Amino acid sequence: MAKERLDKALASVQYGSRKEVGVIIKAGRVAVNGQIVRDPAQRVTPSEDKLTVDGKDVRWRIGRYYMLNKPPDLVSACIDNLHKTVLSVFPECERRGLFPVGRLDKNTEGLLIITDDGAFCHAIMSPRRHVSKVYEAFVEGRMDLNAPTKFADRLTLADGTVCRPAELVILGEENGLTKIRVTLHEGKHHQVKRMVAAVGGHVKYLKRVSVGSLKLDESLELGQYRELTDDEVAMLKNETKANDTNKK
Repeated sequence: MAKERLDKALASVQYGSRKEVGVIIKAGRVAVNGQIVRDPAQRVTPSEDKLTVDGKDVRWRIGRYYMLNKPPDLVSACIDNLHKTVLSVFPECERRGLFPVGRLDKNTEGLLIITDDGAFCHAIMSPRRHVSKVYEAFVEGRMDLNAPTKFADRLTLADGTVCRPAELVILGEENGLTKIRVTLHEGKHHQVKRMVAAVGGHVKYLKRVSVGSLKLDESLELGQYRELTDDEVAMLKNETKANDTNKK
């Protein structure tokens, strides 16, 4: 990798605009190979030099990928005039360019991927890639005894919408509610709730526990997030490619 200006290098991995990065550098918050640097024009080689901002290593992977354990009081949007969004958990200086991969309802908890990579988002959400999403729910009411079969046989919703085959597993009962696991291969609006309603139940609590092979990190409290590892990102990208190839 060729040498480039320090401010340009940091801006390329989303530390802010060139102007914003210049302020960070001049404030003495950036070190190159262990030495504080205050000149935005200093030349660096990202593939060879070790850079830190506020003592944290700069990673040169293009794109940002995060796992958020979404709490029930945030909406899956970048901007909302009435409610806080899922981006509100991130420091304001880091929000530029980020967006959620798909949506979880406001009162739904669990795994939500946040990224700035549009192609990655499209691959995860595209119905033809068949990336599975797994949910756990507590349901009140008496569901149809044949509900698992109906889910597997392209269930028709109340408005006539036909769903792709899905998996429904009854996990047991807790506190008078039925615990279920649902695996979807598409992402229609309020789909789990509408499918459960179509077989006689009512979802009281809903949580997404996995997207593809990526499982929610149970060490994350509600509202906490962490960066996906390189292996996790590669796993998801490879999975979307494999699914796309298998459907051709």
